[in-house]
Amino acid sequence: MKSYVSEFIGTALLLAIVAGSGLMGETLGAGNAAVALLGNSIATGAGLYVLITLLGPISGAHFNPVVTLMFWGLGNLDLRKMLGYWTCQFTGAITGIWVTHLMFSLPLIQDSTKVRTGHGIWVSEFISTLILLLVIRIGDQETKDRVPMLVALTVTAGYWFTSSTFFANPAVALARSFTNTFVGIASKDVLGFVIAEVLAVLVIIVLLKKAKSF
Repeated sequence: MKSYVSEFIGTALLLAIVAGSGLMGETLGAGNAAVALLGNSIATGAGLYVLITLLGPISGAHFNPVVTLMFWGLGNLDLRKMLGYWTCQFTGAITGIWVTHLMFSLPLIQDSTKVRTGHGIWVSEFISTLILLLVIRIGDQETKDRVPMLVALTVTAGYWFTSSTFFANPAVALARSFTNTFVGIASKDVLGFVIAEVLAVLVIIVLLKKAKSF
């Protein structure tokens, strides 16, 4: 039960950090998108470092359905645990968005109108997810104590070098469709992100299994 609570709270806090820092950055940046993205990326990276460091020993600090799917595919989790983690991650992500709306006195229920679609965006999400999963897997195998820093820095950099701003997380993509703020994504565009992210994790699982067989 502790691991499920950890995944729920961790994912909720991650989304609160993402959405809250996006709102704050947009407000203080007076409409300057670069300033908003800078604040958003730094806060997300810093928050991830803390969350992974504190909750990693409890649940593995996945906070991401494709990370959980990768570890299940590699035999590190059973099916029941994976489904439990998914439930906690999706519900936690949406809860985090709602908590942010409450903190900033915004309408609780929203539907994003921010368009994020196109081949470039989908390729970006595929590559982003590949990079994130490889960093997590290699870090977990070779330098476990540095995984929080590696993931945090990867995501911070990813905000800036990818056209999709490095979602790499189906729970994040879905939850961000419920906020019509700086970090939102139109609900009709979520499926493209999720497909790209799932394809990436399937590729990673196949590649890692083949590498293990040599």
